[in-house]
Amino acid sequence: MSEETQAIYNDTKEQMTNAIKHLERELLHIRAGKANPSMLDGVKVESYGTLLPLNQVSSISTPDPRTIIVQPWDKNTMESIEKAIMAANLGFNPQNDGTLIRITVPALTEERRKDLAKKAKEVTETAKISIRTIRKSGNDAAKKLEKEGVPEDEVKRLENDIQQLTDEYTDKANNLLEAKEKDIMTV
Repeated sequence: MSEETQAIYNDTKEQMTNAIKHLERELLHIRAGKANPSMLDGVKVESYGTLLPLNQVSSISTPDPRTIIVQPWDKNTMESIEKAIMAANLGFNPQNDGTLIRITVPALTEERRKDLAKKAKEVTETAKISIRTIRKSGNDAAKKLEKEGVPEDEVKRLENDIQQLTDEYTDKANNLLEAKEKDIMTV
């Protein structure tokens, strides 16, 4: 493999890896039945005049599958943390006991589980579209090399390698979806 074809291959692989990492992050935000600190990732708290992510003003833990504990580092931020969780509209009702905020994660209904599984499918399909788009741009770059004088058999080998990458990363996306669906549908 020449330097040019190797560069295209590496770039394509890196972009597909990033698409899978993005999918993993997106799937983390889709709630399964269990409490998870990442459920509060989007919550921003006003602290001393600036908006900060919740995890920068408190520690977040899950002592059991139905409870999230938020322990502020500064007791003066308790009220603004509680308001921020309510304002995030996550369906949680935080209870403030003066030292920490306890959030009970409600059990999911069957209908809600199906909606979340559908959302997971949509997010995964978006990732697979992204992977196919990356394949197309890799193949376009390979064709461009052929016009610049790179031997046809080397370009064909690169296209085959890109297709193998596409299949591999599509399988990874499907496996992530399968695991998430199982997690969501497990009562």
